Amino acid sequence: MTDNGALGLVETHTVRLFTAADPLVLASGSTLGPVDVAYETYGTLSADRDNAVFICHALTGDAHAAGFHPGAKRPGWWDNLIGPGKPLDTNRFFVVCANLLGGCQGTTGPSTLDPATGRVYGLDFPLLDMDDFVTVHRALLDHLGIERLLIALGGSLGGMQVLEWSLRHPEQIANAAIIAASSRLNAQNIAFSAVARRAIMDDPDFNDGRYSEAGALPRLGLRTARMMAHITYLSEDAFSEKFGRTPHPERDKPGFGIDFAVESYLDHQGKVFIERFDALSYLYLSRVMDYFDPFSRPNATEAVLANPVNFLVMSFDTDWRFSAEHSRRIVKHLENAGQPVSYRNIPSPWGHDSFLLPVERYHDTLRAWFERTLREGLR
Repeated sequence: MTDNGALGLVETHTVRLFTAADPLVLASGSTLGPVDVAYETYGTLSADRDNAVFICHALTGDAHAAGFHPGAKRPGWWDNLIGPGKPLDTNRFFVVCANLLGGCQGTTGPSTLDPATGRVYGLDFPLLDMDDFVTVHRALLDHLGIERLLIALGGSLGGMQVLEWSLRHPEQIANAAIIAASSRLNAQNIAFSAVARRAIMDDPDFNDGRYSEAGALPRLGLRTARMMAHITYLSEDAFSEKFGRTPHPERDKPGFGIDFAVESYLDHQGKVFIERFDALSYLYLSRVMDYFDPFSRPNATEAVLANPVNFLVMSFDTDWRFSAEHSRRIVKHLENAGQPVSYRNIPSPWGHDSFLLPVERYHDTLRAWFERTLREGLR
């Protein structure tokens, strides 16, 4: 480890958790096997196995949350939070982050070969539910020999998974942090995802989801989906501060190309996204978010009533994708279920992306909350 709080080089591991003979049974009743899961760990699991933290990633995240892969120019997506001396101090916590079922970074998903056919699953991959993510990650904890988590922590889709895990299996989680998330997407949220999926599926190279067999990628559709989504991740103030109406330096006269700096930024985000994410995973994971509505289930809070969880719910005042109202709705339901809940709405100019950034009050709040969890232990 280096002296500046960095983890240095880290390794992604892959484990087979379900097989064709012993498949994963999905919430829909469909079965899936084999199922491989990619994950990373940081820090050391204590002798009593009482310092484990599970990180649930956002829609386009992956298992690589912190540290560097060999040859990489950038660290993992939450490196500012995880590491020695950082808020989630790996000298004290054992941190696990795993790629989601349906993902494209080492965990079984729609771009994986179906052993029954020898072809990529494509759109034959079964539709998923938030509970399926939890089932797979609980199996990973069994593999790691961890019976109970000190903390489950996630932002955006990751926060939704933490909520699902807490409601379904509260006996496995002592403390849960739900950041910039929602318990039920509104029509506008669903609309954004619908347009993104349509851009992908209408791409001439989508080929009914079998684009890899044709040696192609729906590049235009996936790039457009990412560009539009990225607009929702930043606030108006953030766009104004970063770009304003600054012209692109290579613009010579008005036209329909990249005339403004903000257009160049979105174009870049779209292009780099194509290189690291799969279009089918985007379809499947975003659809899970659309259908997530845990508090609508009969007896939704029955399990957590019997096994209370200490919750921290956080929002950001400029996040308009998942506004503070989404977090307050979660808080209201948890309070009605008699759960101990702390809520913070953090000032930040950066919108939804704030949960990924080293916003001072945000990190200070998390650091204090992490310290409390260590003092109280697994109870």
